[in-house]
Amino acid sequence: MSDLDRDADELLRLGSATLYEASRSDCFLDHAFHPAWEGAQLVGRAFPVSAQIGDNLALHHGIETATAGDVLVVDGGGAAYGYWGEVMTVAAQARGIRGLVIDGGVRDTAHLAALGFPAFSTSISIRGTIKQWPGTVGQTVTLRGRVIRRGDVIVADRDGIAVLPAERYDDVLAASRERADKEDAYMARLRAGETTLDVYDLRRLGSPSSDTTP
Repeated sequence: MSDLDRDADELLRLGSATLYEASRSDCFLDHAFHPAWEGAQLVGRAFPVSAQIGDNLALHHGIETATAGDVLVVDGGGAAYGYWGEVMTVAAQARGIRGLVIDGGVRDTAHLAALGFPAFSTSISIRGTIKQWPGTVGQTVTLRGRVIRRGDVIVADRDGIAVLPAERYDDVLAASRERADKEDAYMARLRAGETTLDVYDLRRLGSPSSDTTP
């Protein structure tokens, strides 16, 4: 697989939507996931974590076990608890963890923004958690129907989150580059006055009924 450090800027320029479209697969996460602060975006390797509802002990283990370049991808059961905040962010950054995607809540969002730590969650919540079940770390998780394995490539921005299977990463990147080049050509034609019906060859699909009577 290509070097993510080398590809990261390009992946963010391409964007989650282009990567998803070019993949020709359902590699997107549910629309319930949102950036915890404006401008958050991330690229990294998935490190899956499974936590019990309202319990963030597994996330602490995840911080210890994940390696530099990883993104913690956490199944928190979708519960609105503050599983993650400023303290865990500082600990994660010290270990080179690139970000967080969690089906659950985060808090201290102003601090996360100030620290530049990208987090994507399904809620913002100050509600506290317990620390009892160590959960699982590094094992496959399923977030709202999407299976995520360790090493899958996560690309997240304001449009959404793409999860690229590690074994397909190079092919998807190549297809995304090709798609971006085609879209640049389409934009030039549109700016020159052509319509989307012509650029995308949509007239062959038929025309709507209309009444042109004044």
